[in-house]
Amino acid sequence: MSYAIVGFGKIGQALAHAFARKNIDVTVASRRPPEALAPQARAIGPTVVAKSLQNAVEADTIILAIPFWEHREVAKALPSWEGKTVIDATNVFPVPEELDGLPSSAFVAKAFTGAKLVKGFNHLIAATLAADPIVEGGHRVVFLSSDDEDATAPVAALAKQLGFAPVKLGKLNQGGALVHARGRTWGQLIFQDLFKKEQ
Repeated sequence: MSYAIVGFGKIGQALAHAFARKNIDVTVASRRPPEALAPQARAIGPTVVAKSLQNAVEADTIILAIPFWEHREVAKALPSWEGKTVIDATNVFPVPEELDGLPSSAFVAKAFTGAKLVKGFNHLIAATLAADPIVEGGHRVVFLSSDDEDATAPVAALAKQLGFAPVKLGKLNQGGALVHARGRTWGQLIFQDLFKKEQ
């Protein structure tokens, strides 16, 4: 399984740190050329490699760590996203009328024709996402939701591999609504981030 992070701002870099901590290879890309990202990528770790967007989208699993509205530009990088898993780590707030009542990830999914889309890694702030997820005897939670049941399992496996505790919330418009902004309010679970097993 190959992984890419599209977007190399605070969230993209935080995710790159999570991959580097576990020595998992990941490609990073943004609107800037790869040589502009390379020094920062190398500083994070040897498993983090900067590439062009066109090369990055060759990965099996692509994490969107970009401002919400940029997803349309990224989607143009491939004519079909068949066989790809797209993890939507974006947030949009307040929710624009253009979404027409759809959860933001359902709106994003429409742009990525053929992809399996999973909402995930969107509710943790960058500093928390970059830090070791095993903390205070517990694991940081990653909430996952998707309209494609088969897509969630491999993303949950990745979250576990990175040290997080994945919690599946079901479909985007049901459990997934708990981590989506609605109107002028954040989802109820958006700032919940620690899971402790009872002794």
